[in-house]
Formats: sequence, C-alpha cells, structure tokens
Amino acid sequence: MDVVVIGAGQAGLSAAYFLKRANLDHVVLDADAGPGGAWRHRWPTLRMATVHGIHDLPGMPFAEPDPTAPANEVLPAYFADFERRNGIEVERPVRVHAVRDHGGLLRVETDRGVWETKALVNATGTWTRPFWPRYPGQELFRGRQLHSSQYRGPEEFAGQHVVVVGGGTSAVQQLLEIARHATTTWVTRREPEFSDEPFTPELGRAVVAAVEERVRQGLPPRSVVSVTGLSLTPAVREALRTGVLDRRPVFERITEDGVVWPDGTHERADVIIWATGFRAALDHLAPLRLRTSGGGIRLDGTRVVADPRVHLVGYGPSASTVGATRAGRAAAKEIRESLSRREAA
Repeated sequence: MDVVVIGAGQAGLSAAYFLKRANLDHVVLDADAGPGGAWRHRWPTLRMATVHGIHDLPGMPFAEPDPTAPANEVLPAYFADFERRNGIEVERPVRVHAVRDHGGLLRVETDRGVWETKALVNATGTWTRPFWPRYPGQELFRGRQLHSSQYRGPEEFAGQHVVVVGGGTSAVQQLLEIARHATTTWVTRREPEFSDEPFTPELGRAVVAAVEERVRQGLPPRSVVSVTGLSLTPAVREALRTGVLDRRPVFERITEDGVVWPDGTHERADVIIWATGFRAALDHLAPLRLRTSGGGIRLDGTRVVADPRVHLVGYGPSASTVGATRAGRAAAKEIRESLSRREAA
C-alpha cells in the first residue's frame, strides 16, 4: 500500500477522505465493529445538548441535531453517512498488534493479517487507554470503583454516595447526572477553571497552538480542557449555585469505606468514579521507538520527527474535533508530496 490508516474516528476518516482525493492507494483499519469511533462507546444518557465543539467532517456539514438525542447514536450515524457518501471502505473489526520497520517499508501486523506500507497515518485516539491513578489503600476499598469510560448512566447509583475524581468535562457531565439520584463529592487535583467563552474557530485554533507547543518539545500533550476551561453552560451555573459543583482538593488515601484528606477528614463512599482521562493509544507503535526522553513523541506538523513515514492525527494538537479534521488533510498532503519526492529521486 501507499498508506495504511489505523483508526476510523474523525481524524482517520478525514485523512482517508483526502488520501482518496489524492488517488493514493490506501486502506483504513478500525478495531470497532461499526462506524463512530469513540462516540459509539459514550454513555447512553449523554445528550447532544451537552456535547460541544463538534467540527464538520470534510465536505459534509454536521446538521444541527435534536438536543435530546443520544450522542452515541447521532455521531456514529453521521460518521457512517460520511463513509457511505464518500466511498470510504473501512476494514473492521481489525486490531493492530504492532508496526515494525521492514526493509524501508512499515509492516502492520494485525489479527487479520499483515499490511506493508510506504506511509502510516495513526488515528487511534485515546478511548482504549483509560488512565487509572494510584492512591494508598485503593485495593482496600470495599465499594465499587470504575473509570468514567465505564459509566452507563446515573440510575444505578440511586441512594448511594459517589465520589467523582477529575476536573474534566466528563467528570462534570457525569456528576450533574448522578447528583439527581445520589449524594456526591467532587474532588480534583487542581482548582477547576470555568469559562463562558463559546467554542469558536478562533478558540479552536488557540487550543491547537497551545497543545502543539508541548508536542514540538517532545512532551506528552495536555488535555484540551486544560486550555479551554470548563464550559459554563446553564446546567453548570445551576450546579455551582446549588453546591453540586463545590470542589474539594484530592484526598490523601482510600479506606475500606471511603476517602481521607491530609487533615484526617473522612468521607464515606459507596462508589469512586475515576474521571481521570486517557492516554494516547500508541502501544502498537512501540517497535518503532518513536518516544523522546520526555515521554512524548515529537512532531513536525503531523509527521513524527523520529520516523517521517509515520503521521499522528488525533494526537496532541489535533485531539480536538476541529484539529482532527485539519490534521487529516495535512497528513494526506504531506504524504502525497513525500511519496512524489521519493518516486522522483
């Protein structure tokens, strides 16, 4: 192949769209059983009214949805329609185990065979790598612990006390749902910052620029919310007014029945939800030794500095939906030009 694309979320589909327009021989591999990327795994009670910053896939505007519709239905349907309209054929489900250097080509090893390619677009996102922090006593807790990616709705927590750990959007969205059915405590490592600035294209570009600087230095990228702040929606304003979003600093340790702060204050808990984010799903690229001593992967645009055959989209500065679409276009353009230079040499 000229190009193998791993992942059919927003960044991967954008790359495939522009690779197709450039007449480059390519294949798209995706681990899921159907379209939608990470959106197909979001919790059923997440509605479109609380989803913000969705950017159009190339050449196909995202129509204003019913605000009460489930996000895990609306967005996979949008992705599926995009694949159909643009003739993007995705091989799925295909799980990539490793990518290795193979005589100047890249060898993509999967559970459905091997592809060899001149260039690789990696668009595997973060959803499959939830981050679980470690705290003293965590193994002693007799209640339930789950990551926010495992959350399926608030009703199952009725009558319980739930501690939600994390300062991101998912933490706030899930906390607001749960608080209607249970008592809650919200803890974060840093004081949360709220913003009533709308997610405009200008803000999107600022987010991309801020995250890009860390990637350029070879450092692990920060989350988007660390740049944008938490959106001050009407529901968030009401939760701040009523005390649902009264934040406490993170506890020191976990006990059999709760959590304890450094001053000895104890809070009983039936459930701890770790809304502590994700890490980039890049283990399959480990044989290529792309990481810097700082733990990140240094990029020049979307191209990996350590191996220019590899492009990362939906990573670092292109992790937002606006960045993902632009990154797919940039990767396809760079690959087309790179392959042309190779052929002319």
